[in-house]
Amino acid sequence: MPLFGSTFSPKKTPPRKCASLSNLHLLDRSTREIELGLEYGMPTMNLAGQSLKFENGQWVAEAGSFTGDRREMQRLRKRNQQLEEENNLLRLKVDILLDMLSETTAESHLMEKELEELKSHSRRRK
Repeated sequence: MPLFGSTFSPKKTPPRKCASLSNLHLLDRSTREIELGLEYGMPTMNLAGQSLKFENGQWVAEAGSFTGDRREMQRLRKRNQQLEEENNLLRLKVDILLDMLSETTAESHLMEKELEELKSHSRRRK
């Protein structure tokens, strides 16, 4: 039994007048395609003078769209290969250094353990 009156009951919302205020649904199919732009081709973009289009989930360069120099492309490919080789070498060096660090750490822990055992052994003798 409520203290100050009846239980909570919200007011009912009035019904909506119209589901859509747009009159595009009244247009025929061809007019809707023109208005909404439903007739479109492959997505394309232009980056640094090179035209690309989206096909089968990948961006592909359109034929004849590259305006660069072949020598520049070869130089970039060679530089890319050099950087990949350098990256692989540096990864190898990091792996070797990590192995050396773990070995040194393990040796250090063994020496500390031996030192503690020697200290405890010498205390027992006293």
